Amino acid sequence: MSSTAQVVITPDALLEHWQGHRRVTRRLIDAFPEDKLFTFSVGGMRPFSELAMEFLKMSVPTLNGIISKDWSSTGPAAPKTKAELLRLWDADTAEINRLWPTIPQGRFQERDVAFGQWEMPIYGLLWYIIDNEIHHRGQGFVYLRALGIEPPPFYDRS
Repeated sequence: MSSTAQVVITPDALLEHWQGHRRVTRRLIDAFPEDKLFTFSVGGMRPFSELAMEFLKMSVPTLNGIISKDWSSTGPAAPKTKAELLRLWDADTAEINRLWPTIPQGRFQERDVAFGQWEMPIYGLLWYIIDNEIHHRGQGFVYLRALGIEPPPFYDRS
């Protein structure tokens, strides 16, 4: 094994990967009927609106912590309508794009303790929040199918 570090993915490619998943999740949110987004669940799992809020409470707060090393940010308050949730989602997307280029050079390789509980390299933390969204988005796909609604294609990240 070589001691020379190799770049597997650039920061810009990682951001595009994440935003591609966020575009799928946004289409999933939009596919839900208004009332079912906030109430429907299967097997005691949380409604998808709560899962979407989990994503929003992790995205920008994580970037703020990465940039400032202050992990006290908590994210937005829960909306009451699908339109409000989609507005929050879009504002969050714009804020991610604004904050991303301000991540200090070399920070991706540093270890930190995010929110006082997750110690890992920053790149690992970012993969974790992306993986968490993908995992819970799968629940949303199941919910839509249980409601008789075809979910958006998971592979179309455009």
